Amino acid sequence: MIISRTPLRMSLVGGGSDLPAFYRKFGGAVVSTAINQFVYITVNQKFDEKIRVSYSRTEEARTVDRIRHPLVREAMKLLAIDGGVEITSIADIPAKGSGLGSSSSFTVGLLHALHAFTGRYAGAEQLAREACEIEIGRCGEPIGKQDQYAAAFGGLNFIQFHLDDAVSVEPILCQRETLRRLQDHTLVFYTGITRSASTILQKQQTAVTTGKKKQKVLARMVELAHQLKGDLQANRVGSIGEIIHEGWLLKKSLTDGITTRFIDDCYARACRAGAIGGKLLGAGAGGFLMFHAAPEKHDDIAGALGELRRMDFRFEPQGSRIIFVH
Repeated sequence: MIISRTPLRMSLVGGGSDLPAFYRKFGGAVVSTAINQFVYITVNQKFDEKIRVSYSRTEEARTVDRIRHPLVREAMKLLAIDGGVEITSIADIPAKGSGLGSSSSFTVGLLHALHAFTGRYAGAEQLAREACEIEIGRCGEPIGKQDQYAAAFGGLNFIQFHLDDAVSVEPILCQRETLRRLQDHTLVFYTGITRSASTILQKQQTAVTTGKKKQKVLARMVELAHQLKGDLQANRVGSIGEIIHEGWLLKKSLTDGITTRFIDDCYARACRAGAIGGKLLGAGAGGFLMFHAAPEKHDDIAGALGELRRMDFRFEPQGSRIIFVH
């Protein structure tokens, strides 16, 4: 039996610039961090040659082609695993539409476990690249590339997306006190709303492809990612909230459906209670709201958002890992 553990992520600024409609023309960049909320994948040898897959539903299949879960099916095809395997998944948070990159964490963790099951080592870059191939290339999801790399590498990173489809991951090196301050100033709430990221991201791709004004919006978001990276590396923390706030205002302007009246109301209440900035994590319309605020304001913000569930988390320095081999 193999068990992999793969972190989820929070994107601080630059999200959307990892979509191919933008980065293949202009290049993209995000600042994101892995968090200690995980997706666990177990892979076990099955007694017979059939395939059993258990997630929110359970599948029994005689061949790989009969597996309905597209990510599992394509991962097994990519690694040339024909059968005789049982695969299960468990997540610390809602497994769909969370805005924390759970689909990509699932794919990275699945690949990691399957590689280990076949006795092969796979590093972070390979896992991220293969996860992109499966999600974007084989399954046709209209998503970007940041989630796969954040899940595979872990840590706080500046991730760039180049015109030739290459991706570079640069750890943001700052003083321990700067990282601690960033973490202590961050609080996250679950809206209770899940949604399909694919629909929203498809609209963003179309808007960016056809509109120069939208391209300028994303270009400014990339500038903010560079600015946040520079400020963190220089241990300047006073501007973080304002950068995240400007990034959220820019993101909302990309297309309809990124925010809702309820989300805007929650954001306004949090700001009145002391938040300096914030954003909705992920593609939009639901999932988790993140805010940047002084620690002494956190209780006031939580009180102002009484109907939302606060998520306890810490930054996670490690990416996808094999945590059990038997």
